[in-house]
Amino acid sequence: MNTTPPLHGLVAATHTPFHADGSLNPGAVETQAAFLLKNGVRTVFINGSTAESSSLTVEERLALAQRWMAVTRGSELRVIIHVGANALADSRVLAEQAQQRGAAAIAALSPSYYKPRSLAVLIDCCADIAAAAPETPFYFYDIPALTNVNFSMADFLNQAPARIPTLAGIKFTNPDLMAYQVCLRADGGKWDVPFGVDEHMLGALAMGAKGAVGSGFNFAAPIYARMIAAFERGDMAAAREEQFRGVRLIQLFAGMGYMAAAKAAMGFLGVNVGPARLPNANLTAEQITKLRKELETMGFFDWVKN
Repeated sequence: MNTTPPLHGLVAATHTPFHADGSLNPGAVETQAAFLLKNGVRTVFINGSTAESSSLTVEERLALAQRWMAVTRGSELRVIIHVGANALADSRVLAEQAQQRGAAAIAALSPSYYKPRSLAVLIDCCADIAAAAPETPFYFYDIPALTNVNFSMADFLNQAPARIPTLAGIKFTNPDLMAYQVCLRADGGKWDVPFGVDEHMLGALAMGAKGAVGSGFNFAAPIYARMIAAFERGDMAAAREEQFRGVRLIQLFAGMGYMAAAKAAMGFLGVNVGPARLPNANLTAEQITKLRKELETMGFFDWVKN
């Protein structure tokens, strides 16, 4: 099995770029990758929730993964490919391609239309997917707020290794910091457990987090990098200030429609990732103007300067 360094530091959960007509725009990936590298991001998590993966066809996900692997070849960027889907056959196809293209790792969330009724069934699903990429590290992507699949991740880490020899850890997208701490300490700290809730990241650092996967690192990586640096030097006042900046951005974007607002913000920064795809709604021209004005007023464009 290939090994990969843990998902430490900031891992950007990237947007899927679309043309104005809503079709896939893989040509924008090069701009996304260059922007993230400039902002100190060295790992990307593609085809996940931020990428609107549940609104993409399998063919689109394959094409996007192929583009990211081609663009990042020979660069400092590592690519983690999310392969979760409601149809496990689709997940296996995506996992096979990820291994063939040399992805650093794969991740999969739970099927969520027909939900696993027990942890054992969830592990069966993950084992089925992971077996399609037997030389690639596998992360379970726990995001109960979207899947409504909510099992103990500590129990998952206790039971899954027997079925998933490539298990590397969990992408823990859950604000339950008590459960997170238990996972971090499972098996003497053996597992890699990157945190996935931007607005709770400082709390996760206090619990022992070493890495995080988030959509906010696309447009606000400098904020979170400063927060980590402040936390590491013991300047909690500065760390809290940076965390609150992230919270203010999330509140603003969520109030307008998070996906559309986040993609619009990327455009303001010179990275055109296009519109959101239905069922995510887009902003009107008036709302885009309002968003830019509010971002200017709060100081966003200064906050995200390197």
